[in-house]
Amino acid sequence: MENEPKSPRSRREFIATGAATAAAFSASPFVRTGAAQEAPLKVGVVGTGGRGTGACANALVADDAVELVGMADIAPDRITWSLDRLRNHRDLQDPAFQKRIKVTEETTFSGTGAYKELMAMDLDYVILTAPPGFRPLHFAEAVGRGLNVFAEKPVATDPTGCRAIRGTAEEARRKGLSVVVGLNYRHDLGTMELVKRVHDGALGEIVGGSMHRMGGSLWHRGSYPQWTPLEYQCRNWYYYCWLGGDQITEQVIHQIDLMNWVMGATPVSAVGQGGRLKRTGPRWGNIFDHMSVTYEYPGGVEVQVLLRQWADCARRNDNKVVGTLGSTDNRRNITGANPWEYEPSDDKRAQATVYEHMELIQSIRQGSARSDLLDFAIDGTLTTIMGRESAYTGQVVTWDDISASGLDLFPKSYPNGAPPDRPVPVPGTPRAV
Repeated sequence: MENEPKSPRSRREFIATGAATAAAFSASPFVRTGAAQEAPLKVGVVGTGGRGTGACANALVADDAVELVGMADIAPDRITWSLDRLRNHRDLQDPAFQKRIKVTEETTFSGTGAYKELMAMDLDYVILTAPPGFRPLHFAEAVGRGLNVFAEKPVATDPTGCRAIRGTAEEARRKGLSVVVGLNYRHDLGTMELVKRVHDGALGEIVGGSMHRMGGSLWHRGSYPQWTPLEYQCRNWYYYCWLGGDQITEQVIHQIDLMNWVMGATPVSAVGQGGRLKRTGPRWGNIFDHMSVTYEYPGGVEVQVLLRQWADCARRNDNKVVGTLGSTDNRRNITGANPWEYEPSDDKRAQATVYEHMELIQSIRQGSARSDLLDFAIDGTLTTIMGRESAYTGQVVTWDDISASGLDLFPKSYPNGAPPDRPVPVPGTPRAV
């Protein structure tokens, strides 16, 4: 019998009330008056790869009353690997950090149902960092159990998943839960100031933009006879569209979300192309290794996105917005009629991956639920999927098309049976799903 969902209120209300009574926050919500006055926040993580491990470290750094109490992953050795990384993490060498890693053998869970076992624990919030294809499933479980959530981007890999996330988001709001999504640029102090200046007219009328995410080769975790086909794909999740969403969704969402933010809108349409030139064998799953997409925003403003993952080639990672009065130079500078350059800060909030946990923790302690980033994360994820599907098919894809699309990549056989063996998309032919 599955565990019954626990009440979302009791522990969170206790923490919020206790923090207020003890005056844990000063007039500035980011300066605490004393950790001894604050109740511990119990955190668990689903998905213990590199990002999950990093998010756990970020949470421990963000607030010195956070305790990591549980971990879940489809593969037990990944939990062992993650714990070892945390024990040796450069930001966690102080014994005060290490004593707050309270994971035990009894609070580690593996297998396809591990996320349910973890979420049955007494937690204040759960970190969702499994492959993105699982995000709608895991988010629904967390909200159903009344848990606050930190969810990594993207929030889905297909339009059906985006709609599921949107529905669960409404449930989270009704329950008064806090949800923060790891959209780094929206937690980056310099980027926030840049966008404010652009919205205040520093660039004049925006006429175009560009994004580049041109990197090298990535990891592959091999293949072993004892792994089932599902475990093999989950361990090499990046290369399967149902799990990772391809590079434009898994990685470039940060930059595309920034462009949506600057434009104050989602694109009207996308037209793209792409393929595989270097990652051509079966071990590389069914995603592309390069892609070019042109997004058209309201008013006819076009933004070009170039991405690739090719070894031994030039690398480039930048954003540019061009207006009638000037342009942005990546995310920290404006040139032209209203020049500006961001002055770096030594504030703890200057590390975006820590600041996003600070915001979540603050909302939990103060009992002021927030989930505003979910709408941006859903729109950003759907924008990336629109571009991906245009490149996969070679067709123009509109916002209305992708919003209404019934594309559903999640395997109907999950968690039993083999995952789908989908071919590499071929532009100019119907999408095989």
